[in-house]
Amino acid sequence: MVNKRNRTPSEHIGYGLYLYFLGLSCRNTSKALSFLHIVKRSHVAVWKWIQRHKPKKIGRKTARISEFIIDETIIKIGSGYVWLWVAIEPENKRILAVNISKERNMLMAERFISGLVKNNGNHSVSTDGGTWYPQACRFLNLGHHIHSSNEKSLIERTMQYIKDRTECFDDYFPCKRKKCKLKHVQNWLNLFAYQHNKEIRA
Repeated sequence: MVNKRNRTPSEHIGYGLYLYFLGLSCRNTSKALSFLHIVKRSHVAVWKWIQRHKPKKIGRKTARISEFIIDETIIKIGSGYVWLWVAIEPENKRILAVNISKERNMLMAERFISGLVKNNGNHSVSTDGGTWYPQACRFLNLGHHIHSSNEKSLIERTMQYIKDRTECFDDYFPCKRKKCKLKHVQNWLNLFAYQHNKEIRA
C-alpha cells in the first residue's frame, strides 16, 4: 500500500509565508500555524515553502518607473560576507531587484543594472559615489546621477529594512554547506521583495 503525501493547501502556505515575512522565524511560524489550528507543519516544511514558492519576477513592466535608485551593502551569511545589491523605484518604493555577489566591481554593477533594464526598460540610474556605477551606466548607455537627499533616504531605509530581517534568520537559514552557491539565499530575497511589494499594492 502506497502512502499518499498530505499536500498543504496553497492558502495555508500563503498564510505561513505571510507570518514568516512579518518577522517570525520558521520555528515560530510553524508554532503559530499549529496554535491557530490552520495546519500542523514543521519548521523545516516552512523553510521548504520559502525555497519552493519563489516568484519569477519581482517588478512589473506595467508599473510606472521614473528611475532606478540603487545601492549595495555588505551582509553576513553564515560565517562569511557577501554584497547585497538592491534597486527600488521612488514613486511607490517598490523593490525592483535584489541580488547577492561575492565581489563589488563594475562587472557586478553592470550585470545587476542590465537585469533591471531587461525587466523594466531603460531608465536613469541614481546611486551613491561608487565609481563602478558610472562606468556600468556608460557601458549600458543609461543616464546616471548621484543620489539626492530624498533618494538617499529612500534607499537607505529600504536597505536597513532588509538587513534587519536578514539578521533574524533561524538555524536552518542559511545552510552551512561548503562551497554553497547561496541559491537558497537568493530565493529568500526574491520572495521577501515580492511579499514587500504585495503589501505596498494592498
